[in-house]
Amino acid sequence: MGKKDTILINKEEHVDLVYDFYGFPDHFYKAQYPNQGSPELASQIMAMLSEAGIQSLGVTRGLDHGVWSGFSVAFDPQTNPLDVPLVQVSLFKSESPRDHYALGRAVARLRQDGIVIIGAGMTVHNLRDMHVVFGGNKIPLPYSVSFDNAVKEAVEVDPSVREDKMAEVCTRPDARQAHPFMDHLMPLFIAAGAAQDDRGRQTWTMHEGSFAWAQYRFGDLP
Repeated sequence: MGKKDTILINKEEHVDLVYDFYGFPDHFYKAQYPNQGSPELASQIMAMLSEAGIQSLGVTRGLDHGVWSGFSVAFDPQTNPLDVPLVQVSLFKSESPRDHYALGRAVARLRQDGIVIIGAGMTVHNLRDMHVVFGGNKIPLPYSVSFDNAVKEAVEVDPSVREDKMAEVCTRPDARQAHPFMDHLMPLFIAAGAAQDDRGRQTWTMHEGSFAWAQYRFGDLP
């Protein structure tokens, strides 16, 4: 996560992993994920943000679990290696949905060059209630379903009103139950902003205790 008004961008070509979570089984901290960055792409992103009036800073930082945990499943290094560079971009320190939507909009041109913009997070993420899952009860808590459904409705509206509808989701009565902190939700706003006029569509979801694992795609595949 960046400073209050500054986006941090990993500018290094080779970085280690960061295990930025606590209290999990030991094997989580032994995970490996081969990866390669791109200083050139990092510089390009910084220039785009500058054009949009967004402050950014190139940093040397390991790849955190927001990237490597999901990518190790989607792009297993043994069976489905990625073979393209990864450049991790931080969130704002603030939880402003509109600021994060604007961040996505600022880098939207990258898609024209075949660069994929991925927002890694969860539609519901409440670690405080995670004991429900660890206790063996994976029945979803009520807010896991209600908030996930509200996100789907907001993302799938006409793109001309999508930013407003998505911002409204963050003001729902169940929003702070679904996200005591908004860091797992804001990546979706970045992806939606980058999508511009492309429609969003939920491709999959699962409700599990205090979590919801929805996935979205913006636009159609060629």
